[in-house]
Amino acid sequence: MFAEKKKNASEYSKLPNHIGATTKIKGDITSQEDFRIDGYFEGNLTTTAKIVLGEKGHLEGNIKCGNAEILGKVSGDFVVDNLLSIKSTASIDGTVVTGKLAIEPGAVFNATCQMKGAQSNKNGQPKTK
Repeated sequence: MFAEKKKNASEYSKLPNHIGATTKIKGDITSQEDFRIDGYFEGNLTTTAKIVLGEKGHLEGNIKCGNAEILGKVSGDFVVDNLLSIKSTASIDGTVVTGKLAIEPGAVFNATCQMKGAQSNKNGQPKTK
């Protein structure tokens, strides 16, 4: 009657991983896929793709990703290879290393931040030419 269409692996890889609002995860995740987190995650999360943290989402631990859009709360070490976009509802506490940074007014940013590619001297001051 109905022919079942089989999906190949590349069709599934286009879908982001999603941690729902009522989900709590503790542990380590390594992936090459996008993540959307609306729940709670504690641990190490490493992906070469993008992380979107929803307004009610909470990340605690060591996070490394390609790009990130943050609307919720992050606590810990956060490394973003390219663009870290912090929305007005976001709260970040900890250490941030990123290539580019965009912060909307109203966001809470209580973090030490280092921009990738920025060089500094022994006193921590930017080098001047």
